[in-house]
Amino acid sequence: MLDKIYYGNSLENWGISAVIIVGAFILTAIIKLIINKIFKKITAKSKTGFNHILIEALEKPLFMGILLFAIWIAAMRLEMSVKLHDMIVKSYEMLDVLVITWFFARLFSFLLNYSAQNYDSGDKNRFSLDPKLLPVTKRSVLIIVWLLGILTALSNAGIELTTLLGTLGIGGIAFALAAQDTIKNIFGGITIFTDRTFRIGDTIKISGAEGTVVDIGLRSTRIQTYDRQIATIPNYKLTDALIINVSTEPARRVVTELGLTYDTSAEKMQEAIDILKYIPEKISEINGQDITAVFTNFGDSALTVTYIYFINPGAGIYETRSKVNFEILKAFNRAGLNFAFPSRTLYIAGNREDLGK
Repeated sequence: MLDKIYYGNSLENWGISAVIIVGAFILTAIIKLIINKIFKKITAKSKTGFNHILIEALEKPLFMGILLFAIWIAAMRLEMSVKLHDMIVKSYEMLDVLVITWFFARLFSFLLNYSAQNYDSGDKNRFSLDPKLLPVTKRSVLIIVWLLGILTALSNAGIELTTLLGTLGIGGIAFALAAQDTIKNIFGGITIFTDRTFRIGDTIKISGAEGTVVDIGLRSTRIQTYDRQIATIPNYKLTDALIINVSTEPARRVVTELGLTYDTSAEKMQEAIDILKYIPEKISEINGQDITAVFTNFGDSALTVTYIYFINPGAGIYETRSKVNFEILKAFNRAGLNFAFPSRTLYIAGNREDLGK
């Protein structure tokens, strides 16, 4: 019965090939058990963490590689046509390269995650990565790794890349012309990443708009404005625009001009300036060392006092300005300092007798 032929091979040969494949599944289960019970416990104690990352990255691709190798061995011992044989060999070579690519993609992904964890833990060395840059960095690295892997797999399968690119030459030119903006956006995203102009979570001002960066992609950057709308800006426009990163400012500068009535005496003007200089003692959100309070101008309807102060990083800008304005209003009212409003005095020349006619 074992000698009976099915599709060019005896039942015995089919059975041996099946046993090889089943044995591969059993072998992967044993290796998985060893890795979980022994190697992961050992590598978890490693100070660098690289050994643990290597095991994590290698585990699944290794199992897939063992299964593919077993299937290839099981297939190669069977009698088959030359065409089918060549197809299986090329398929195996392609899949083999893709499994290796999978391993490197997992390895780089785990390394980037580990680098971001080091940043959070305060270990900011040259290998640490800001978690805010992690999504765009990982996305870029994985695209490059998989692109190289797929091209290598196609080359191993006997597909001439030069011929393929030549065949796609005219179409590629047309595609490149149609995708100019996309290509510019990709390079713009790379520029934003390398220059670190801003990061996810930063508040930026651009072209009159201001908001918080919620995502940096290869094609565009998304900003949430203060009215909670999402603005999507192509990356190539960001590379050419004037960007102010509010989050990196050491402090936010605020200039306020106060107008006092013209009947304010010099002593009262000095009192107003002294009140302004002591406001940081009552409001902790502003910097007390960079205060400017000066009598700057004789305006059309007021004596102008210019007050310049800086809001500390992390403090709410609008909330702090409101606190300062309330404090100024209360302090000036207590001191009897009157705010001026636009007014005009009209003097008419001539005799009173003439005016009465």
